[in-house]
Amino acid sequence: MIRKQKEAIINELAGNLGKCVVAIATDYRGMTAKEMVQLRRLLHAQGVEYRVVKNTLMHLAAEKSGDTGLEQFLVGPMAVAISYDDAVKPAKILSDHIKAANSVLKIKGGILGEKVLTAADVARLASIPSKEILISQLLGRMKSPISSLHFVLSSPLRGLAVVLQARAKQLAGT
Repeated sequence: MIRKQKEAIINELAGNLGKCVVAIATDYRGMTAKEMVQLRRLLHAQGVEYRVVKNTLMHLAAEKSGDTGLEQFLVGPMAVAISYDDAVKPAKILSDHIKAANSVLKIKGGILGEKVLTAADVARLASIPSKEILISQLLGRMKSPISSLHFVLSSPLRGLAVVLQARAKQLAGT
């Protein structure tokens, strides 16, 4: 590669690392080209960028962006999954792909903001429910006290209505 091309890649990677929510380093050795294309399509469909990067270029980009946490994972062939909006999505997709395809892909670790993640941390991140499910659970829990309050406040009125109906039937029957 020409020096200008390398500088452009470093600048692009540094910009990506600077604005990403999470970056997950993976070891792709042993994957077939077909499997790699399939994984890239899965990630791209969810808005996650997946790139094979030379370690030296990633090292320089990490220094430039100030994210030095990835440097410990820059050993051997590496590809990085970068997400700009959801931290759980790439971890979940990579973990599901490894399980479903019985893949040789290995998660080395990553960065979440300023925090360095180990492979075990990424696995725990993947076990978190999706954003939509968490929002629906939160709304359900917010709705529960309101429903309970409504039931408690309306039960005396319901009781009064039942008593009045019974009295009306009693008066109508006499």
